[in-house]
Amino acid sequence: MTLAPASVRPLQIGPLRIDVPVVLAPMAGITNTAFRRLCREYGAGLYVSEMITSRALVERNAITMRLIQHHESETPRSIQLYGVDPQTIAEAVRIIVAEDRADHIDLNFGCPVPKVTRKGGGAALPWKIGLFADIVDRAVKAAGDVPLTVKMRKGINKDHLTFLDAGRAAEDAGAAAVALHARTAGEYYSGHADWSAIGELKQAVTSIPVLGNGDIWSADDAVRMMAETGCDGVVVGRGCLGRPWLFGDLAGAFGDENAVQVDATLGFVKDAFRRHAELLVEFFEDEDRGCKDVRKHVAWYFKGYPVGGETRAALARVSTLQEIDDILGTLGDAPYPGAPAEGQRGRAGTPKRTALPDGWLDSRDVASEVTDMMRGAEVENSGG
Repeated sequence: MTLAPASVRPLQIGPLRIDVPVVLAPMAGITNTAFRRLCREYGAGLYVSEMITSRALVERNAITMRLIQHHESETPRSIQLYGVDPQTIAEAVRIIVAEDRADHIDLNFGCPVPKVTRKGGGAALPWKIGLFADIVDRAVKAAGDVPLTVKMRKGINKDHLTFLDAGRAAEDAGAAAVALHARTAGEYYSGHADWSAIGELKQAVTSIPVLGNGDIWSADDAVRMMAETGCDGVVVGRGCLGRPWLFGDLAGAFGDENAVQVDATLGFVKDAFRRHAELLVEFFEDEDRGCKDVRKHVAWYFKGYPVGGETRAALARVSTLQEIDDILGTLGDAPYPGAPAEGQRGRAGTPKRTALPDGWLDSRDVASEVTDMMRGAEVENSGG
């Protein structure tokens, strides 16, 4: 299933024109400079940084300042911020803009992790619609000419949905686009994303682009999401784990004549894995650390391929590029395995009751006495 090139419009986010309407979702520990560069080698799109905690940026934490750096080849540059305090988030945005560190800023309101939501952060925060609107409003004002977007979930659970109110509030506050992960916080990453909610949001938010996120495992999934929901672009997360060439598939499906056409044989995958390791070594400026970081990607890259358990285990212990070369050298080639290499990858799990502050659902207003408690949510964690 493909769309004719004429039927797909570029994604316009403020002054930014994204020719292929595809966004890489921020993923903690994954979407660092190395992975973003690798994805760009296969296809066009908007590639967003790992989630950055606003307070850590304002305090100029050394690790955080490293994470917001971009390679010279990255254009446009995109950073995602997380936080619960309007003043702190606005200050973080001002730093990014004043120091010319990004061409696009995204705010995360989708994190479902209990230690964040139990403090009122992440996917729990849009329930307090006034606070949500204040954060977006101040961040947009601080961003000036740099477009600022919002990523969120459907809500806390099926009885406490927030995405329509939050989408309209973000639009009113001047956000340049809104993205919806079509699950609630309680659903975590389980089951199937409710794409109909993306269509609802598109009907409710009419003056800015609406992006859809959830269960895009292939280019066909992305095409189908846009056709079914009318959304203006797609946000891809877990589907590209171990498959950075998915962005080439997406570009081709959306009519990009320059898209890289990939035959993902085992030989091709070996080369992609090796390239990823090489970029990680460059990013960390440390061969041991870069090779240790690529270990987490082994199962994703070789899913469905005839690579034995001993070889996979050996790759999960590497600490040098030479070790990687030696191990990959023992593998021959094999054709793309088809279905066994496709489908879901990354986190899944089961639905769970969302951890929330006491009395959180009693009112959509936030009481002043919970402000300090909420700031405890500003920890490094995965986006939603």
